[in-house]
Amino acid sequence: MVDLPATPLLDAASTPDDLRKLKPEQLGQLAEELRAEMISAVGTTGGHLGSGLGVVELTVALHYVFDTPRDVLIWDVGHQAYPHKILTGRRDRIRTLRQGGGLSGFTKRSESEYDPFGAAHSSTSISAALGFAVANKLADRPGKAIAVIGDGAMSAGMAYEAMNNAEAAGNRLIVILNDNDMSIAPPVGGLSAYLARIVSSREFLGLRDLAKRLARRLPRPLHSAARKTDEFARGLAMGGTLFEELGFYYVGPIDGHDIARLVPVLENVRDAAEGPILVHVVTKKGKGYGPAEAAADKYHGVQKFDVVTGAQDKAPPGPPSYTAVFANALLAEAARDPTICAITAAMPSGTGLDKFQEKFPERFFDVGIAEQHAVTFAAGLAAQGYRPFAAIYSTFLQRAYDQVVHDVAIQNLPVRFAIDRAGLVGADGATHAGSFDVTYLATLPNMVVMAAADEAELVHMVHTMAVHDAGPIACRYPRGNGTGVAMPTTPEALEIGKGRIVREGKTVAILSLGTRLEESLKAADRLEARGLSTSVVDLRFAKPLDEALIRRMLTGHEVAVTIEEGAIGGLGAHVLTLASDEGLIDAGLKLRTMRLPDVFQDQDKPDLQYAEAGLDADHIVATVLKALRYNSDGVVEGARAS
Repeated sequence: MVDLPATPLLDAASTPDDLRKLKPEQLGQLAEELRAEMISAVGTTGGHLGSGLGVVELTVALHYVFDTPRDVLIWDVGHQAYPHKILTGRRDRIRTLRQGGGLSGFTKRSESEYDPFGAAHSSTSISAALGFAVANKLADRPGKAIAVIGDGAMSAGMAYEAMNNAEAAGNRLIVILNDNDMSIAPPVGGLSAYLARIVSSREFLGLRDLAKRLARRLPRPLHSAARKTDEFARGLAMGGTLFEELGFYYVGPIDGHDIARLVPVLENVRDAAEGPILVHVVTKKGKGYGPAEAAADKYHGVQKFDVVTGAQDKAPPGPPSYTAVFANALLAEAARDPTICAITAAMPSGTGLDKFQEKFPERFFDVGIAEQHAVTFAAGLAAQGYRPFAAIYSTFLQRAYDQVVHDVAIQNLPVRFAIDRAGLVGADGATHAGSFDVTYLATLPNMVVMAAADEAELVHMVHTMAVHDAGPIACRYPRGNGTGVAMPTTPEALEIGKGRIVREGKTVAILSLGTRLEESLKAADRLEARGLSTSVVDLRFAKPLDEALIRRMLTGHEVAVTIEEGAIGGLGAHVLTLASDEGLIDAGLKLRTMRLPDVFQDQDKPDLQYAEAGLDADHIVATVLKALRYNSDGVVEGARAS
């Protein structure tokens, strides 16, 4: 490992209180030391790199100018919060990022008083900061609330909903628009920085307030004209008209990497009597690290990497990822069917749809961070006879549930939902776990819900979705690689609501949904070794259930166990309801459901997460033996061996 550069200022600034003791001319050096520390840490752990590198100077300036944590600093999403974590007393644990028992990859209230609001989903920061600011106003407390939101996150309607109500916060709300892609106006150079400093100054704000008060004394037509002239002039120079219309005083754009210019602007904003205020800061993703600057997309989220060369660790060769299997299967379907379209909400590479974009650009739609719009847009396409695939992570589809119900399910429109990152997701932890989609989708009339047990099944399910025009249909699949099964040369359309028997026995029935099938088969081997003949079923469908197959398994075995990678209310609940409705429970059936526990699990390796959740082969075996009343000395009663 390459020796780290000396970091004398960073060593002395373990908290923002320490940071504020530095001289302004020392902040640039501190930023460089902070950048070096972040690169080294993420090189060790992997994680989000480019976003954090882009806000190093901004992070230093914000903590220097504002009285954090009394002034609350809320980072949108949290990808860019690694420098913030280093400066707020967590440097000694920064190399535990995204690991079991370590620091979260996002902001987290339980982790630090400097994380006033948890964030991992996009576009929540302004709403949350508004809540903090209004609370301070109501309590007559002086604290500010600062939201740092990226330009990508501003594509979500929630950000504008919050801004539309921001006037209630007065001058206690400050929004930092971190523009790291496209500037509204030329972002750098002496003129724009000078304008930003001038229009944020106390003198300018005082003169502007005086002018506004004088204008109010003019006849209404002249008053309105004066107001519009003021807004237009500053909007023409700096792009702030939109934000003015939403009630914000706009400052910027300003170079987000120039601390000497950032600090006085933020000081002016801090001390302003007007509010709310939006500061437009222009940054560069990956700033200060050549490989990340050259390929911002590839260095947004990284594996462990060599700091000198930038080369990321490569996963050992193995089966393809489920995401890649889905992407290739959809390409094949789109080549056969010109009505197939693909929709993503700002995740083309994460969902594998970047391949679709290259091959069929006219049928690909990235709607930005706007899952609600994505779903209703897909519904409109479906209503006109197209076959839209909305590829959205399970955790993000939650944000569009009303649209799934109201715009898709009630109208029985054939929207295809490709639900990536189903189940537990490892290093991203609770905020990104796909725990709830079976529960919230399988309750809906007209909805078909499938779960792929392996990569070959996923190919068949993509084809099934493509040819299913009877109503909405969803397929869920996990993060990570497949199991290595042989891939089909020709996809098959599955019969809706029909499962498959993978292994047939007499005493125990394991009913699996999704990729717990592999663990179910391991458990069956161990049960067979104990003399317990075991059936294993891949149900394939959470809705509609294969009632005939389930009935056969429940009545033909002494004990039955359902297992799924989802929360309570999913497959197990539906099977229990079926058993109850048919009186099978009254007949003495031993039926057990295995599902994710009723907690939010922190980040760890996926296999350790599933073991902690009790969803591995060991726990399946233990569940069966307990149901059959086994103890350490053997059978106590009731087991019927093969």
